[in-house]
Amino acid sequence: MAGLYFTYSAMNAGKSTLLLQAAHNYREQGMQVMLWTSSHHGDRAGAETGLISSRIGLSDTAHLFYPTTSFRRVIEMFDTAELPAAIFIDEAQFLSQAQVRQLAELCDQYGVPVLCYGLRTDFRGILFDGAAELLAIADHLREARTICHCGRKATMNLRTDGYGRTMSDGVQVKISKEAYTSLCRKHWREAMESQEA
Repeated sequence: MAGLYFTYSAMNAGKSTLLLQAAHNYREQGMQVMLWTSSHHGDRAGAETGLISSRIGLSDTAHLFYPTTSFRRVIEMFDTAELPAAIFIDEAQFLSQAQVRQLAELCDQYGVPVLCYGLRTDFRGILFDGAAELLAIADHLREARTICHCGRKATMNLRTDGYGRTMSDGVQVKISKEAYTSLCRKHWREAMESQEA
Protein backbone atom coordinates (compact mmCIF):
# COMPACT_ATOMS: atom_id res chain seq x y z
CA MET A 1 0.00 0.00 0.00
CA ALA A 2 1.23 3.49 -0.85
CA GLY A 3 2.46 5.69 1.93
CA LEU A 4 4.66 8.63 2.78
CA TYR A 5 7.88 7.39 4.40
CA PHE A 6 10.52 9.43 6.20
CA THR A 7 13.92 7.97 7.05
CA TYR A 8 15.85 10.49 9.14
CA SER A 9 19.13 10.64 11.05
CA ALA A 10 22.15 12.72 11.90
CA MET A 11 24.73 13.19 9.15
CA ASN A 12 26.79 10.25 7.87
CA ALA A 13 24.30 7.53 8.80
CA GLY A 14 23.98 6.18 5.25
CA LYS A 15 20.62 7.69 4.24
CA SER A 16 21.65 8.09 0.60
CA THR A 17 22.95 4.51 0.56
CA LEU A 18 19.59 3.27 1.86
CA LEU A 19 17.76 5.33 -0.78
CA LEU A 20 19.92 4.04 -3.63
CA GLN A 21 19.56 0.44 -2.45
CA ALA A 22 15.77 0.73 -2.23
CA ALA A 23 15.58 2.31 -5.70
CA HIS A 24 17.76 -0.52 -7.04
CA ASN A 25 15.38 -3.08 -5.52
CA TYR A 26 12.43 -1.55 -7.38
CA ARG A 27 14.34 -1.45 -10.66
CA GLU A 28 15.48 -5.04 -10.21
CA GLN A 29 11.80 -5.99 -10.27
CA GLY A 30 11.33 -4.11 -13.56
CA MET A 31 9.67 -1.06 -11.98
CA GLN A 32 10.32 2.56 -12.89
CA VAL A 33 11.25 4.98 -10.11
CA MET A 34 11.72 8.74 -9.93
CA LEU A 35 14.65 10.14 -7.91
CA TRP A 36 14.86 13.71 -6.60
CA THR A 37 17.50 15.61 -4.67
CA SER A 38 17.83 19.17 -3.43
CA SER A 39 19.25 21.99 -5.52
CA HIS A 40 21.19 23.13 -2.40
CA HIS A 41 24.24 21.05 -3.29
CA GLY A 42 25.88 23.63 -5.49
CA ASP A 43 24.52 22.29 -8.76
CA ARG A 44 24.48 25.05 -11.36
CA ALA A 45 21.43 27.29 -11.28
CA GLY A 46 18.65 26.13 -13.58
CA ALA A 47 20.03 22.59 -13.89
CA GLU A 48 17.41 19.86 -14.15
CA THR A 49 19.47 16.93 -12.91
CA GLY A 50 21.72 16.37 -9.95
CA LEU A 51 23.49 13.46 -8.36
CA ILE A 52 22.65 11.40 -5.32
CA SER A 53 25.87 9.90 -4.00
CA SER A 54 26.79 7.93 -0.93
CA ARG A 55 30.03 7.86 1.03
CA ILE A 56 30.56 4.22 0.02
CA GLY A 57 30.66 5.08 -3.67
CA LEU A 58 27.12 4.44 -4.91
CA SER A 59 25.51 7.17 -7.02
CA ASP A 60 22.65 7.86 -9.40
CA THR A 61 21.30 10.84 -11.29
CA ALA A 62 18.20 12.56 -9.95
CA HIS A 63 15.88 15.44 -10.76
CA LEU A 64 16.60 18.60 -8.77
CA PHE A 65 13.90 20.13 -6.62
CA TYR A 66 13.89 23.85 -5.89
CA PRO A 67 11.77 25.84 -3.44
CA THR A 68 9.44 26.53 -6.40
CA THR A 69 9.10 22.91 -7.59
CA SER A 70 5.52 21.66 -7.67
CA PHE A 71 5.48 17.86 -7.35
CA ARG A 72 1.76 17.94 -8.14
CA ARG A 73 2.47 19.53 -11.55
CA VAL A 74 5.25 17.04 -12.26
CA ILE A 75 2.99 14.05 -11.64
CA GLU A 76 0.10 15.57 -13.61
CA MET A 77 2.35 15.49 -16.70
CA PHE A 78 2.28 11.67 -16.62
CA ASP A 79 -0.38 9.43 -18.09
CA THR A 80 -1.77 7.38 -15.17
CA ALA A 81 -0.39 4.18 -16.72
CA GLU A 82 3.10 5.70 -16.82
CA LEU A 83 3.34 6.82 -13.20
CA PRO A 84 6.51 5.69 -11.43
CA ALA A 85 6.21 2.77 -9.03
CA ALA A 86 7.83 4.91 -6.33
CA ILE A 87 9.25 8.39 -5.78
CA PHE A 88 12.48 8.82 -3.81
CA ILE A 89 13.48 12.15 -2.23
CA ASP A 90 17.04 12.71 -1.00
CA GLU A 91 17.83 15.69 1.28
CA ALA A 92 14.14 15.83 2.24
CA GLN A 93 14.85 18.32 5.03
CA PHE A 94 15.01 20.99 2.30
CA LEU A 95 11.43 20.38 1.18
CA SER A 96 8.92 23.09 2.05
CA GLN A 97 5.81 22.34 4.08
CA ALA A 98 3.74 22.74 0.90
CA GLN A 99 5.95 20.29 -1.01
CA VAL A 100 5.60 17.66 1.72
CA ARG A 101 1.81 18.11 1.54
CA GLN A 102 1.94 17.68 -2.25
CA LEU A 103 3.90 14.44 -1.86
CA ALA A 104 1.36 13.15 0.68
CA GLU A 105 -1.39 14.00 -1.81
CA LEU A 106 0.37 11.96 -4.50
CA CYS A 107 0.37 8.95 -2.19
CA ASP A 108 -3.30 9.37 -1.39
CA GLN A 109 -4.56 10.25 -4.87
CA TYR A 110 -2.39 8.09 -7.13
CA GLY A 111 -1.27 5.31 -4.81
CA VAL A 112 2.44 6.04 -5.42
CA PRO A 113 4.73 5.43 -2.42
CA VAL A 114 7.00 8.39 -1.62
CA LEU A 115 10.19 7.57 0.29
CA CYS A 116 11.94 10.59 1.81
CA TYR A 117 15.41 10.59 3.35
CA GLY A 118 16.96 13.47 5.25
CA LEU A 119 18.19 15.18 8.38
CA ARG A 120 15.86 15.85 11.26
CA THR A 121 17.61 18.87 12.80
CA ASP A 122 20.21 21.47 11.89
CA PHE A 123 23.48 22.21 13.73
CA ARG A 124 21.59 24.19 16.39
CA GLY A 125 19.26 21.29 17.14
CA ILE A 126 16.32 22.98 15.38
CA LEU A 127 14.00 21.06 13.07
CA PHE A 128 14.25 21.75 9.35
CA ASP A 129 10.89 22.77 7.85
CA GLY A 130 10.68 19.72 5.60
CA ALA A 131 11.62 17.36 8.42
CA ALA A 132 9.09 18.95 10.78
CA GLU A 133 6.29 18.46 8.28
CA LEU A 134 7.35 14.89 7.50
CA LEU A 135 7.51 14.04 11.20
CA ALA A 136 4.00 15.46 11.53
CA ILE A 137 2.24 13.73 8.62
CA ALA A 138 4.32 10.81 7.29
CA ASP A 139 2.72 7.38 7.48
CA HIS A 140 5.99 5.67 8.40
CA LEU A 141 8.98 7.03 10.32
CA ARG A 142 12.34 5.26 10.49
CA GLU A 143 15.55 6.36 12.13
CA ALA A 144 18.83 5.49 10.42
CA ARG A 145 21.56 5.34 13.02
CA THR A 146 25.15 6.38 13.23
CA ILE A 147 27.46 6.69 16.21
CA CYS A 148 29.24 9.42 18.13
CA HIS A 149 32.99 9.15 18.84
CA CYS A 150 32.00 7.84 22.31
CA GLY A 151 30.09 4.90 20.84
CA ARG A 152 26.59 6.16 21.69
CA LYS A 153 23.96 6.83 19.05
CA ALA A 154 24.59 10.16 17.29
CA THR A 155 21.47 12.30 16.98
CA MET A 156 22.96 15.79 16.55
CA ASN A 157 25.01 17.61 13.90
CA LEU A 158 27.87 19.82 15.09
CA ARG A 159 29.08 22.55 12.71
CA THR A 160 32.66 23.81 12.93
CA ASP A 161 34.43 26.61 11.09
CA GLY A 162 37.63 26.29 9.06
CA TYR A 163 39.67 26.27 12.29
CA GLY A 164 37.69 23.49 13.99
CA ARG A 165 35.82 25.88 16.29
CA THR A 166 32.21 25.03 17.15
CA MET A 167 29.61 27.28 15.55
CA SER A 168 26.39 28.02 17.43
CA ASP A 169 24.86 30.50 15.01
CA GLY A 170 24.80 31.30 11.33
CA VAL A 171 22.71 30.40 8.30
CA GLN A 172 20.78 27.16 8.61
CA VAL A 173 22.06 25.72 5.33
CA LYS A 174 25.78 25.52 4.63
CA ILE A 175 26.75 22.71 2.29
CA SER A 176 30.15 21.37 3.32
CA LYS A 177 30.47 17.85 4.70
CA GLU A 178 33.86 18.61 6.24
CA ALA A 179 32.25 21.24 8.49
CA TYR A 180 29.94 18.78 10.27
CA THR A 181 30.37 16.04 12.84
CA SER A 182 27.69 13.64 14.08
CA LEU A 183 27.53 13.54 17.88
CA CYS A 184 25.36 12.20 20.68
CA ARG A 185 23.32 14.88 22.43
CA LYS A 186 25.67 14.93 25.45
CA HIS A 187 28.81 15.68 23.41
CA TRP A 188 26.96 18.10 21.12
CA ARG A 189 25.70 20.04 24.16
CA GLU A 190 29.18 20.10 25.73
CA ALA A 191 30.68 21.42 22.48
CA MET A 192 27.98 24.10 22.16
CA GLU A 193 28.38 25.17 25.79
CA SER A 194 32.20 25.35 25.52
CA GLN A 195 31.84 27.61 22.48
CA GLU A 196 29.54 29.97 24.39
CA ALA A 197 31.92 30.16 27.42
